[in-house]
Amino acid sequence: MNTQKLTIVIPAYNEEEILVNSVHRLIDIEDQIAAKEAQGLQGIRADILIVDDGSKDRTWELVEQLHQENSRVKGLRFSRNFGHQPALIAGLNEAVKTADMLVTIDADLQDDPDKIPEMVELYAGGDDIVYGVRNNRDSDSWFKRTTAQGYYRTLHMLGVELVPNHADFRLMSKRAVQTLLDYPERNMFIRGIIPKLGFKTGRVEYKRTPRMAGESKYPLKKMIAFAWDGITSLTIAPVRLILILGTIACLLAMGMVAYAVILKILGLTVHGWSSLMVSMWFMGGVQLISLGVIGEYIGKLTTEVKDRPRYTIQTILE
Repeated sequence: MNTQKLTIVIPAYNEEEILVNSVHRLIDIEDQIAAKEAQGLQGIRADILIVDDGSKDRTWELVEQLHQENSRVKGLRFSRNFGHQPALIAGLNEAVKTADMLVTIDADLQDDPDKIPEMVELYAGGDDIVYGVRNNRDSDSWFKRTTAQGYYRTLHMLGVELVPNHADFRLMSKRAVQTLLDYPERNMFIRGIIPKLGFKTGRVEYKRTPRMAGESKYPLKKMIAFAWDGITSLTIAPVRLILILGTIACLLAMGMVAYAVILKILGLTVHGWSSLMVSMWFMGGVQLISLGVIGEYIGKLTTEVKDRPRYTIQTILE
């Protein structure tokens, strides 16, 4: 196999406390890969691309400093905060121009970067996509562990292909990335799209570690929004569920009409305020929820039709 280039893409948002140490550690790992030369790979070249997602701290200043110290460190800066998924897409779009294999990993390195050499070996063996998969969730709180497992089960029931316990730590070949970038949608849920690409896949298992510094960029509110985006981006099952609920409600209404007629014939009609109000509030709630779900899909369609850019790049350090 000819000389291959590896690029590690790191989305970063307000990571000044940890970025320098993370980059130095990744450079060491790249050097180990180049020295080892995975089976079938000779003369591996490697670099790092950091995507600054509109950070408000010294993150970009540190990226520029790292770039001056080592030309293997590249940088891409957004004009404002666009989000984690657009940052990944932008990094892949830029790195795929020169890279043969690309690894994405978060700046906090909670996903084990020491597994990257194993990913490269699987790539050399013919895998176009190598997933980093957590082998346990012992480091998570009970709430986070339970909700995560429930989320994966829900998506599976809705017919969504998803790799359980896999985030955005993965290796992809050049052709796999190019195929992913052919998907033009603005509301892209990358974790759900990649399994649809159809390329040969492998996996490495690892244990997630706590952050060495800084705060998580995914509080509960963002996690819920991210989960909902995943559902609405990959399946129309919620809309179908509304149809089912509406059908059931109509059948129940027909049953209640028959019940009321029978009571009227038998002279057992009882005038009740409570049952009427409960029914009105229940049906009103169902209708509002239904309109909200449908509105969510309409909103996403509006965004796609407008065809606005996913992100705006302010600066590139090459």
